[in-house]
Amino acid sequence: YEFQTFFVTAEKPHLGLAVTVLAGVANMGLDALFIAGFHWGLAGAAAASAASQIVGGVLPFFYFLRKNDSLLRLGKTNFDGKAILKALTNGSSEFVTGVSGSLVGIFYNAQLIRYAGENGVAAYGVIMYVSMIFVAILSGFSSGIAPVVGFHYGAEDKDELKNLRKKSIVVIIVLSIVMFSLSEGLARPFSWLFTRKDPALMDITINAFRLYSFGYLLMGVGIFGSAFFTALNNGGVSAVISLLRTLLFQIGFVILFPLIWELNGIWYSITAAELLATIVTVGFLVGYRKKYGY
Repeated sequence: YEFQTFFVTAEKPHLGLAVTVLAGVANMGLDALFIAGFHWGLAGAAAASAASQIVGGVLPFFYFLRKNDSLLRLGKTNFDGKAILKALTNGSSEFVTGVSGSLVGIFYNAQLIRYAGENGVAAYGVIMYVSMIFVAILSGFSSGIAPVVGFHYGAEDKDELKNLRKKSIVVIIVLSIVMFSLSEGLARPFSWLFTRKDPALMDITINAFRLYSFGYLLMGVGIFGSAFFTALNNGGVSAVISLLRTLLFQIGFVILFPLIWELNGIWYSITAAELLATIVTVGFLVGYRKKYGY
């Protein structure tokens, strides 16, 4: 994870992508070898995952350790507690996002068990497979643009900050529309892929896809806003956006809405949470515009 940020900052994002792909391919290949070849079962899957993480961590280490043609190289350093504390504070929003995802999943599953039983949990699992891909695209763009924003903020280049903010919003809007359209249009094929053997489960999953997909129209703004303020070294605002978007709003609505709309209320909750998060994010973007000059 750390070296992916290094690659972007060193103007070598293609190397970061190559390492990520290599680690993924190693995971798949070792899965086949350890599980199908050596018959190690679950332990083999775990060993393959661990080995792929080693690939993703060791190769960049040696790249930055030696002389290279990038902007960064590992060398001797001194302990700087103040800098580490500042980094931890500024990155608190990403911490909140990671923790919130697990907590929200617990609440969703508890509500789904209550209102739809095992089929509801299964449908949510299918949606999460697709959602993780869509969220990864939005997060990848936001994380990729963050070092560029931070660079121009440090250089006090306000014109380029404005340019980055405008173009980023356009990209987020286009991606959001595409993801919504794909989720709506491919709701049945996606559901059939995972649930074709259970007609009742398939019907629940198709309906869930079509309701949940409206959240894709909005979630990009909150994801980008959080990364944007992290890049501006304002970890507080970034953390507030993440906390509200990924934890408080979602948990609040997933508890409240089923009381009104039962099972459909659970699928509505993501859209309502993202709508409020978008309003909050836009408010921060407008409110801090003069301070940062974007």
